[in-house]
Amino acid sequence: MSESFRFSTSVSPLQSPEFPRMPCLKPRIHVPNHVPVLKPMTAAHSRFLLPEKLKVTASEMPITAAAPVSMMESEGLEVDRVTEAELKENGFRSTRRTKIICTIGPRTCEFEQIEGLAVGGMNVARVNMCHGRREWHRDVIRRVRHLNEEKGFAVAVMMDTEGSEIHMDDLNGAQSAKAEDGEIWTFTVRAFDPTSCPKRTITVNYDGFAEDVKVGDELLVDGGMVRFVVTQKIGPDVICHCTDPGLLLPRANLTFWRNGSLVQERNAMLPTISSKDWLDIDFGIAEGVDFIAVSFVKSAEVIKTLKSYITARSPESQIAVIAKIESIDSLENLEEIIQASDGAMVARGDLGAQIPLEQVPSVQQKVVQLCRQLSKPVIVASQLLESMIEYPIPTRAEVADVSEAVGQQADALMLSSESAMGQYPEKALAVLRSVSLRIERWRREEKQCDTTDLPIVSASMPASISEEICNTASSMANKLKADAIFVYTKTGQTASFLSRNRPDCPIFAFTPTTSIRRCLNLQWGLIPFRLNFSDDMESNLNRTFSLLKARGMINSGDLIIVVSDVLQSIQAIKVP
Repeated sequence: MSESFRFSTSVSPLQSPEFPRMPCLKPRIHVPNHVPVLKPMTAAHSRFLLPEKLKVTASEMPITAAAPVSMMESEGLEVDRVTEAELKENGFRSTRRTKIICTIGPRTCEFEQIEGLAVGGMNVARVNMCHGRREWHRDVIRRVRHLNEEKGFAVAVMMDTEGSEIHMDDLNGAQSAKAEDGEIWTFTVRAFDPTSCPKRTITVNYDGFAEDVKVGDELLVDGGMVRFVVTQKIGPDVICHCTDPGLLLPRANLTFWRNGSLVQERNAMLPTISSKDWLDIDFGIAEGVDFIAVSFVKSAEVIKTLKSYITARSPESQIAVIAKIESIDSLENLEEIIQASDGAMVARGDLGAQIPLEQVPSVQQKVVQLCRQLSKPVIVASQLLESMIEYPIPTRAEVADVSEAVGQQADALMLSSESAMGQYPEKALAVLRSVSLRIERWRREEKQCDTTDLPIVSASMPASISEEICNTASSMANKLKADAIFVYTKTGQTASFLSRNRPDCPIFAFTPTTSIRRCLNLQWGLIPFRLNFSDDMESNLNRTFSLLKARGMINSGDLIIVVSDVLQSIQAIKVP
């Protein structure tokens, strides 16, 4: 066995002739009584398991054909080939920590296009139930699963509910419509046949629309991307004058402002989860999605109700529920909502339509920090690279915006229309990837210290011990300048605690369950592997080192910090 030192609650240290054994570290354990424990995921989560053998090698990029089974594959260690190639070519420090979510749409729904996004760095594929039929989304989900099985990726699937907010129709099947300055448009509750819909007329989904709106109100489309002023009301029709031109997208959200304030009354009686949403949720459960993102969350009760519903409908699944923070109600109940959820998304587009735009950056930072403190993954979404829907390069302001989100150490960034219907989806993905890598490297080079205060969040003694071990392991990795942290986890919880600490080095997360591997692919710094391991950590390490060295992913002399939720232990090991 290689040389090491170990902190453990039950196992004595391994001996080392070259790497000296450190004294036993005894962490301070604090068990709060007011914070719920992070619910662990179980091996029963998935109904779609990857095959035991990958069919292609990591060195053949772009992906084109199957290759002979490697030693790694035959031994049951699964890792996607993009990660493998990056590690072989550039080493540990080159790996991207910030994860990327791509919304799948008309531009990216075919197998080859989804594969191109996966090769480009997509970690999670998002399907937006605001658009398209369930059959279309089913095809997308199954293509992602097939890609994972055939090519060895661990791309997770996130389903985004539509929510009950007021929005436009689907523009009669058109991908977009352009509203020019000064044009007159009609918003109505009347339904039209696609062939008879008058020009510049849009149907609204809310029956009380014409009664609630008043002449002089401002109508904001998609968080202010297009702006109208109401000039006249004629029965069910609302006549509007375009004051800020822009692109109208299918089923875009609508908000109204009156005398400088958001008009909220019209939404007060609308449920957070509509009848359509419940049908979509049933669909997502049946298809085995990994995450369900809930739109316009108003309270923690909504999240608790949905999680109970998922458990009742599918007791063996543990689909993670993501709360979208995009309304004033969300901000008023922010901590309770995040506590109840499995993660949060800062949906800045709709949020920017409900609060002054200048407040959005501070709200984003607050949500990111609070999610870190509560050990929940956080996603920054909406309009990251909006200009790349039409143009091949982003604006400088967009790059600065993305850089800020990466600097705040959000777990993930999300592309919406840029990847769903934009002209340059793979280029937009490449921008997120390159900016993330550059800012992360700059932070390490400049030794930007992470001063986030991380309180103990676990409510049980075993979880508190795991949390303290992860805190210690992350600190040890930074002080010793370790090349990587290896974590062997059956539930994913220990890997989540390590990710929360944002260590300088990447985290290799080994788990025996395919579904947990996919879920971990959302969290900052985690490189998930599927590996069947035992309670014998020395055997696990020898086997892992052998497999990774054979593939050129680690080298002799690399310093690895090893954490296990099986034995609740820490080891510092030089690869033999």
